[in-house]
Amino acid sequence: MKRRVCQAITLSLFVLFPVLPLVRGQAEQSSIIVIEGATLIDGNGGPPVPGSRIIIRGNRIETVTRKGEGSNPAGAQVINADGKFIVPGLMDAHVHYNEEHLPELFLNHGVTSVFEIGGGEEWALVQKKAIERGKIPGPRLFVAVGSMAGGRIAALGGVTAAAGPLSSRQVVMTPDKAREVAKRFIDAGADMIKVHRGPPPEAYQAAAEEAHKAGLPVVAQPLGPTVYAREAVLAGADILEHAAGVGYSIAKDPAKWKGWGDMEEHSLDPSIFADMDDAKAAELIQLLLQRRVYLEPDFVCQGRGLQKRRNEYELQDYRLLELPELSYIPERTRLKWLDNYTEFDDEPGVRQLREKGFHNMQKFTAQFVRAGGKILAGTDASGNGWAVAGIGLHHELDILVFEVGLTPMQAIVASTRNVAEAFRLLDRLGTIEQGKLADLVIVSEDPLKDIRNLMKIDRVMKDGRIIDRTYHPSFTNPLPNLAVEGPTWVAALKKETESMRTTSFGQLSPGIESVSPKIVTEGSPTLTLTINGVGFTKRSKVTFGGEPVPATLVSATELKAIIDASRLVRPGTFPITVTNPEPLQRPQWGGTSNRAYLLVNFKE
Repeated sequence: MKRRVCQAITLSLFVLFPVLPLVRGQAEQSSIIVIEGATLIDGNGGPPVPGSRIIIRGNRIETVTRKGEGSNPAGAQVINADGKFIVPGLMDAHVHYNEEHLPELFLNHGVTSVFEIGGGEEWALVQKKAIERGKIPGPRLFVAVGSMAGGRIAALGGVTAAAGPLSSRQVVMTPDKAREVAKRFIDAGADMIKVHRGPPPEAYQAAAEEAHKAGLPVVAQPLGPTVYAREAVLAGADILEHAAGVGYSIAKDPAKWKGWGDMEEHSLDPSIFADMDDAKAAELIQLLLQRRVYLEPDFVCQGRGLQKRRNEYELQDYRLLELPELSYIPERTRLKWLDNYTEFDDEPGVRQLREKGFHNMQKFTAQFVRAGGKILAGTDASGNGWAVAGIGLHHELDILVFEVGLTPMQAIVASTRNVAEAFRLLDRLGTIEQGKLADLVIVSEDPLKDIRNLMKIDRVMKDGRIIDRTYHPSFTNPLPNLAVEGPTWVAALKKETESMRTTSFGQLSPGIESVSPKIVTEGSPTLTLTINGVGFTKRSKVTFGGEPVPATLVSATELKAIIDASRLVRPGTFPITVTNPEPLQRPQWGGTSNRAYLLVNFKE
């Protein structure tokens, strides 16, 4: 599995390519579509309905009846689905939509909605709006914008002083600050409020109160140092992502695990469940039920390489990623996804602890479901994450059935209705019913006999249109991500620069920490761009999209660059660099900075 897969096509970050449509025959599709003959599994968990007829007008489901009951509307496009099965569009309850090459993978696997749980920031908001307006293909995107964290945890996560008002892991240690950050995220368009590790209980509670006033759910990853699952639930959390904090709350000896959540990798390590106390587990389950809290376990990433069908999942991922049509996926991403399967191949003692923890985590989840609890299917998929986008959700559903013990129907509900209900979207999505948005998947074999049949997809519909499930080798996102490259490198350069005792000879090496603004709209007037960083001098030159632009030195840590209106007439993500001429004081650091980006967004 270690051999190199297909080389990635190098994508220009500043040349705008046409986006290939992901809907089949857009101009040819009727505004009225009838799907008849299939067995309907509507997402509510009730008995399947054979011989169904679904009438879709525009992007809404107009009626759900039986084939032969009434006549089809005039001019309707009729899809004969005899012998097939229909389920609602699948939902991935936990992703980090931080890369531009994910849309086809999600949609082609029937995932029509994803929930960006903090980290996408402004770029995720741009993607969400562009998808809604048909400018960029992709699943429905629901975003947290950013997240809240304690001071130490935020620092471990790489948050710097240059972080913007919508950056992830905002430092929140008081109720007033929690309210202020929650309101800021809500005003920016958040669909949920995310509270990460670190804040105290009173900050959790304040954030939850603001979220609930706005009709939004609170997604929590409570891994200490004072708030774990129990405390988060009492403070108002609605969804526990990764089932975070549960292991600590039900541990026989919590003192043994104190500080466990301080390390980033422990957020996805099931070892703590190895210390599960059955009585504490039963007590916590009752609290979760009383407070109507949803559990999102992420078994596909919690058990990296520990799954019983590991070889099957690994082979499926490999065969998918070696397709020439997906050559646009960066090689670093392919290798990261495939390396997930070997991450827990540790020395025997460590692996045995994780295996026991993984088994107990599944046991707790099964007990929770049997008691009436609701779980959400999620994967933590991202461009550099723990599961391959799209197919990873199918692996999660298989684990829920094959290892946890859910029925296929329960797994389908966990990836449709439960997700929509948890995120307060059930009036629009999650089931196939009159008035709902027309997101659905047609499969060729019965998923209630084998949940893996959900992968045998015949058609995917999103928003009333049939998706073109062809992978396009030339696919590109016109608005790639705008994260500043190399923040760790810049931090090291900054430390090196500050340690210098003399500046009498040669130029400093430049590095960019942030630019402001990060986003403008196509057709904007001439822009003054603020560049913050290190190593700037009077001789610093700035490039935008590879071309020089006028720049003025404000200080050794700030430049002002002028971007003419003629450079802002089309959408795209444009790279910005700073170059200092030789001779350099520290040649090993180079004369050209890392790249930052300005995103020119589509007009409304």
